[in-house]
Amino acid sequence: MQSLDIPKRSSSQNLTPPARVLVVEDDELIREMVVLSLEKEGYEVAIAKDGRVASNLLQAIEDEKEALPYDLIILDLMLPEINGLDLCRWLRYQGNIIPVLVLSAKASETDRVLGLEIGADDYITKPFSMPEFIARCRALLRRHRFSQPAHSPILQYQNITLFPQECRATIDDQKLILSPKEFKLLELFISHPKRVWSREQLIEQVWGPDFLGDTKTVDVHIRWLREKLEPDPSQPKYIVTVRGFGYRFG
Repeated sequence: MQSLDIPKRSSSQNLTPPARVLVVEDDELIREMVVLSLEKEGYEVAIAKDGRVASNLLQAIEDEKEALPYDLIILDLMLPEINGLDLCRWLRYQGNIIPVLVLSAKASETDRVLGLEIGADDYITKPFSMPEFIARCRALLRRHRFSQPAHSPILQYQNITLFPQECRATIDDQKLILSPKEFKLLELFISHPKRVWSREQLIEQVWGPDFLGDTKTVDVHIRWLREKLEPDPSQPKYIVTVRGFGYRFG
């Protein structure tokens, strides 16, 4: 496995414990700027200079059946060897809930939607302002550290069962492969059947008050969740659109 360059911890802030961030970026200038900014925040930073290095690292940890020792992953999409989309998709397929902040030169709505659909938690386009980048990192870290699943009973709605303590869901006793945001959406919906949620309310409950994106993120995740739950996603029976208001479960 290729080695990683791990910069020394900055002492500018006294975080206990310091958040650990993995930066996967092949552009040396952007990588150095990102690393320096993160270190100034007091974070510990590990570096993977291309997709292959990152893949080897993540796969080695997975093979050891250990949790990834990171609180946040900064992921470029246009990487040599293995692209960022495939890396993010693999992480989510493994059921890993570590927040992923995508960096990309692709700024179209289609590209942003694709990044969110494969499991990224946030998406920022290049060039970007460093204060905004740090603000997004802080928001993702806060939500990850302080919104872990609480001890909850098993939740069930018709043929759908959620096991919140295990972050696991089934439909007709078959495993559902859900991203962290999809799981939180489904948990919220099943906990409050028949309630109508606006997009803004869903953002508040699932993404948190620090979310800096727009409400289209909700529509993207609802569409993806429908594809996994509904026999016919074009005629949903679980997640119903209430025109002019938002979404209702059941």
